Amino acid sequence: MAETTTTTPAAGDDPPRPYDDPPRPHDGPSRPHDGRDDSSRTYGVLGDSLRTYRMVAAMWIRSTMTYRSSFALTLFTSFCVTFFDFVVILLMFGQVKGLGGFSFAEVAFLYGTAGTAFGIADLTMGSLQRMGKRVRDGSLDTFLMRPAPLLAQVAADKFALRRFGRVAQALLVLVWSLLLLDVAWTPVKAVLLPVTVVCGAVIFAAVMVIGASALFWMQDAAEVTNSFTYGGNTLLQYPPSIFAQELVRGVVYVVPLAFVSWLPALYVLGRPAPAGVPDWAAFASPLVALACCGVAGLAWRAGIRSYRSTGS
Repeated sequence: MAETTTTTPAAGDDPPRPYDDPPRPHDGPSRPHDGRDDSSRTYGVLGDSLRTYRMVAAMWIRSTMTYRSSFALTLFTSFCVTFFDFVVILLMFGQVKGLGGFSFAEVAFLYGTAGTAFGIADLTMGSLQRMGKRVRDGSLDTFLMRPAPLLAQVAADKFALRRFGRVAQALLVLVWSLLLLDVAWTPVKAVLLPVTVVCGAVIFAAVMVIGASALFWMQDAAEVTNSFTYGGNTLLQYPPSIFAQELVRGVVYVVPLAFVSWLPALYVLGRPAPAGVPDWAAFASPLVALACCGVAGLAWRAGIRSYRSTGS
């Protein structure tokens, strides 16, 4: 009969426990250094996010283009629906010659810059409006299980190419206004115009991310967050001179939507900034966009940490 032997732990050693988790090399302060600094990790995360967004959006675009006639019809419908916003301005100037001291071409310029910036943001990040529904029904758990950045997945999910109709309509009005305006163009103004549109789109996108982050706690408050995006777009389509000074200060110093189009557009048009706003603020859109992205990132991280899945 074979003799069985038992091994006793040496003095000072802890006895093995069968339910202990296996050691993980990345836990604790002894995490091995992978040779990359923080900036390279940041660029790596950004690259992963862009790659994920591109792949998910491309999948939905291929699905949309399967039915080309349906897509063409929905794109044309989107163009027409958004054009009715500009029809209101056309009818208004059919009765008056100016609005708050601004001519029709100047108001069309404000409409075009704000509408193009918002259209780009809505095209790329508009799916974040469904965040409240995803939190309520637990479908967000599906995105969390995938080894890919969550924000990129949620923003690209159900990518609606038909929203390009809004971009095309606003861009058409912007080009038309530039043909009507008699602007004393300088190299600074020529560079400021595309920078304004791009930075305005980034600011709107950051506001959308902040609004989606709030839906982690307030799942039914999508309309409240839309008031800062869709409502802000409508606000910026009209001259700041027709609004109360308190409202103008609010969109400059509280929710900085004035940097989307108002302040840079006033500089391009050769008009002074609103009372109490320094002239250099017309060039601050890139800094404001960067700050908004930082706030949006912090809000998104806080929202994810607070998420406790369905039924919590």
